[in-house]
Amino acid sequence: MAFALALLLLVIGSVAFHLWSPWYLTPLASNWGLIDATIDLTFWVTGFVFVAVNLFMVWCVIRYRYDKNRRAEYQPENKKLEWWLTGLTSLGVAAMLAPGLFVWGAFVTVPDDAHEFEAIGQQWHWSYRFPGEDGTFGTVASRFISDANPFGMNPEDPNGQDDVLVANSEVHLPIDQPVKANLRAKDVLHNFAVAQFRVKMDLVPGHVTYLWFTPTKLGEYEVLCEELCGIGHHTMRGMVVIDTQEDFDTWLAQQPTYADILARIPGDAVAGQAVYAVCSACHGAQGEGNPILNSPKTAGQEPWYLRRQLAYFKNGTRGAHPEDIYGRQMAPMAATLVDDAAVENVIAYIQTLPDTPAQATIVGDLDNGERLWRTCGACHGVNGQGIQALNAPRLAGVNDWYLATQLRNFKTGVRGAHSGDAYGIQMRLMANVLKTDQAVDDVVAYINTLPGPAVTEQQLSLNTRID
Repeated sequence: MAFALALLLLVIGSVAFHLWSPWYLTPLASNWGLIDATIDLTFWVTGFVFVAVNLFMVWCVIRYRYDKNRRAEYQPENKKLEWWLTGLTSLGVAAMLAPGLFVWGAFVTVPDDAHEFEAIGQQWHWSYRFPGEDGTFGTVASRFISDANPFGMNPEDPNGQDDVLVANSEVHLPIDQPVKANLRAKDVLHNFAVAQFRVKMDLVPGHVTYLWFTPTKLGEYEVLCEELCGIGHHTMRGMVVIDTQEDFDTWLAQQPTYADILARIPGDAVAGQAVYAVCSACHGAQGEGNPILNSPKTAGQEPWYLRRQLAYFKNGTRGAHPEDIYGRQMAPMAATLVDDAAVENVIAYIQTLPDTPAQATIVGDLDNGERLWRTCGACHGVNGQGIQALNAPRLAGVNDWYLATQLRNFKTGVRGAHSGDAYGIQMRLMANVLKTDQAVDDVVAYINTLPGPAVTEQQLSLNTRID
């Protein structure tokens, strides 16, 4: 009887939890209500079977409980029962699968009036591409992918010149317009999923997969990678912003085309020397940094990372948190770089400064630091050299006190809390592997032992030019 009672409580508890659970599907924000209906039907069919089978077991346990005066009857075959079970099982399976086939048919049939965009997945980042005014995507290929051409655009294809390239994890789409997402992976398997849209599809290297949907609600919706793609899989998140058509058109017009990127003028190190005079007051004449002023070393840092951080300071993505004292000081200083040309010039000048490793000031357990670094090195490089393709800056040779401060800022949310700081959000999640302040010191102390990249011939020639 105790076993029968346990089964009965299991049935009642399971049904009650399903009906009153706080965890269920997120609110629908697309045209795919059919997918919700299919899921509900599956719950009804499997739920009915679950209840029926367990209640039958309860009845059997009670009806056929042990009785020393009763002898069990052995029936190796019962064709009547087998026909009933086969028929009912077939009906249940058909009830679950047949509607799904119709929904799948609609899912893979893209409307003729659907607009297109491309979502590109890589470890651990989303980026996007829209066709330009000609309405045709330019061709791409893996052999063209480089730090300077992360989308793999074919420079010889005229159709690609007006393609709009969105090199961050946030994409905007217009409301009530069917859209087809072409999905492309640059490295390993990924999966593009937006829970509120009820759409998901694998990205397979070497292939272009797709899905389509019609957004029906304004708002922001998180993009997740639902394919285990490596150590930073859980941080591979993006954002889809659903706008009015007018707001979408305004946003799209602000994004650069491939032709715009090709036409960008490189920074002028000579002009940047004058601009850097303001920066040198804190960061040092040689970009060596100044711990008294809480100004980190800038010499030796990659141009792409300097460019991004200066943009963040200028637009309020970084340096806006009330507890980020030194970031708030940096924000108005970054504003003195009045345009993109000034930013490029000062970055070009910084590249000419001598890359002398910063003096070590933090002591820690190097063995423990090396163990912790195995996770960090997956993005930042085994030698801490930084990997642009993973959006991970160089750490070797950087001021250790600055690294420790930023790691603690990530852990407490002082940095990486802004919705526009996609990579800071990733770092907040990854920094949590450092459970204590001592762990922070240990990994930073180990970073002090890592070699920095060698001085390049280009930097030597720039040094000569400035001198």
